[in-house]
Amino acid sequence: MRGAGAERDEVLLGAKSVIAAMVAWVLARYLLPPAVSTFAPLTALVALQATVYRSVRDCLQYVLAMAAGATLAASLAASAGVHAWTFGILTLAALCVGRVRRLGQQGTQVAIVGFFAFSSGQGQIDYIGHLIAAVGIGALCGLAAHLLLAPARHTHHRQQAVTDLYTTMARRLNDLADTLEASDPAPDHLRHWRRDWHRLSAECERIRHAIDAEIENGRMNPRRTIGGGSGEALPRAREAISVAERGMDHLRSMTRTLDYALDSGELRNLPTPFRTRFGAVLRAVATAMGEIGQASPTDPELLDGQIDEAAAELDGVQRQEQTTPGASPAVHALQGTLLTDAGRLLADIRSGWQSVAST
Repeated sequence: MRGAGAERDEVLLGAKSVIAAMVAWVLARYLLPPAVSTFAPLTALVALQATVYRSVRDCLQYVLAMAAGATLAASLAASAGVHAWTFGILTLAALCVGRVRRLGQQGTQVAIVGFFAFSSGQGQIDYIGHLIAAVGIGALCGLAAHLLLAPARHTHHRQQAVTDLYTTMARRLNDLADTLEASDPAPDHLRHWRRDWHRLSAECERIRHAIDAEIENGRMNPRRTIGGGSGEALPRAREAISVAERGMDHLRSMTRTLDYALDSGELRNLPTPFRTRFGAVLRAVATAMGEIGQASPTDPELLDGQIDEAAAELDGVQRQEQTTPGASPAVHALQGTLLTDAGRLLADIRSGWQSVAST
């Protein structure tokens, strides 16, 4: 109750559903026959989804499905009468019509409404008219409740989640640099980080779903996000998540390489100049990632300069590694693996930043 979030949204949606269903039921009981009054609160619940866009979409699909089911029932009852074999034909036709993709998840309502109109209403026009009126009452009550108190906007929260993710990744890069430069690195840290990458990968997926939901929440929503600009901010945040996922693959590989090298003792054999300069590369990449992940618009010139600086540091380390004599094949292999991961990470950041900027 103290902060905005998914839990508060669910409580508010539940309260609106109760009120809308109750009002729809009362109106239908007062205005229509009892045989159709239940359809009003049912439609009100259909019309109250998590977002305004989804509510309007599902409500339209429900109305179309209801109209199709009622039309099938009325046509069969009027032309062939109410019999077991005509009920079978109605079922077959309703199932076929319900598979139309435009009806979405409401396709099953074609058969359900058709059954009611055929069995309870005997396909009579009066019953179908009352049924349509009940559905209309429910749709109006549900949509009115949604529009009077529209779902809250969470654009800033989604941007902040992306920022926190990038901050964590940048901090992990700095930690890797510290581990590489340490004279006696702790193996427990690397193993903990290797396990933690799985959590961060799952967090990426969760944030992506949250951003997609918020993009949908912005459609047809009368509320405006604080500060505006959500139309650009959310697609940028979604693209930034894709960049983070690609970068995370390389960081996971780099962490695994360092963990194996520490177990085998090869990490201690790395030349000190390589450790120092490669640590500087990781810190430069961390600075660039922090710039990409910030919630405010990124300065293109600043970020390009940071990426160029990291690339220049990496080129210097590569030249140094090629000219270092006397290193064992295992050390050369370890250096080559780390340089390859860092190069791929930088390449993905550069290309990913361009896709974020163009969004």
